Amino acid sequence: MKKVRWYHQVWQAYQMTRKYDPSVTWVILAVFVGIVAVGLVIGLLVHAIPYLLIIAVPFAFLGAMFVLGRRAETAAYSQIEGQPGASLAALRTIRRGWTFLEEPVAIDPRTQDAVFRGVGRAGVVLIGEGPAVRITKMLEAERKRTARVLSGVPITLVQVGDDKDQVTLRKLPRTVQKMRPTLTKQEVAEIEKRLRALGGVRMPLPKGVDPMRARPDRKGMRGR
Repeated sequence: MKKVRWYHQVWQAYQMTRKYDPSVTWVILAVFVGIVAVGLVIGLLVHAIPYLLIIAVPFAFLGAMFVLGRRAETAAYSQIEGQPGASLAALRTIRRGWTFLEEPVAIDPRTQDAVFRGVGRAGVVLIGEGPAVRITKMLEAERKRTARVLSGVPITLVQVGDDKDQVTLRKLPRTVQKMRPTLTKQEVAEIEKRLRALGGVRMPLPKGVDPMRARPDRKGMRGR
């Protein structure tokens, strides 16, 4: 498989972001020019313009890439928000520590409200996708079903949406990652083994951009 160069990733992220955020070009330019201008001013004050420019330009480039990454992430979430399965797409940005079933463990065929399940050292997390008035009952039913298989294992319920006390799609990965680890890796493996019997329900996932893929790979950029 041909490896994608970092500058191709940057260009793709920029093209995707510009469709949903036309102002991104001017924001990136403003950040770049602003940092370079600060370097020039400091260079004038200390009478070392060439040296300060050598330092300012790389920092300006990194600042512009940081802003592009944040804007690209926002645009990516905007594309998938509200689509069935958007929660799972957001959870895929968690690189390690958690395993999420590719299908929901519960789904309402009529409303497309769904419950997704993840397993990590913090225990089991059940992610409810839908309005609070409907998803609360689905989450509780799945919690009871899971508890029958995993007695004594921590089970955390998280609702994703815009209602009160719900977590927004963009904050979902961070919310899950902040959960305090209480289990060993061996215990996690045993929990995953027990949960395989419960299975999941197949459903189509959103066709929007993956929030992680939308962001330029800054590690790759530093490696060049």
